[in-house]
Amino acid sequence: MALQGSLNSALGKITGLWEATLVVHIIGTATVGAVILFTPLNQGELAKLTQAPWYTLLGGVLSVAIIYLVATSIPRLGVAVATTAIIVAQVSTALLIDHLGLFGLEPICFTWQKLVGMFLLAGGALLMLYH
Repeated sequence: MALQGSLNSALGKITGLWEATLVVHIIGTATVGAVILFTPLNQGELAKLTQAPWYTLLGGVLSVAIIYLVATSIPRLGVAVATTAIIVAQVSTALLIDHLGLFGLEPICFTWQKLVGMFLLAGGALLMLYH
């Protein structure tokens, strides 16, 4: 994530952030298309796309937002702090998804140990931010 964000940020300085986000998604789409067409890794059935719940398609929207926000935050905060902040946000979201059992996943209870871990993770991010 740190490498990808740095590359996207550098591209964004040259082309503009939205333009860089578009280019990154075009290249990603071409890469996945090649994997599907030319490798034995393809095990799925794209024809079943219409059977997927609507909210499962929001990953594409989130991808655009994430790439844009990472490319925006890295020049302002630095790679290490931006990446750490993203990890804190990702783990916090993951804990919530686990606890609520969202998207058909089995619930995994939130514990005080996980809360302590989140505070330590967030504290480390703050220490890095206010070096």
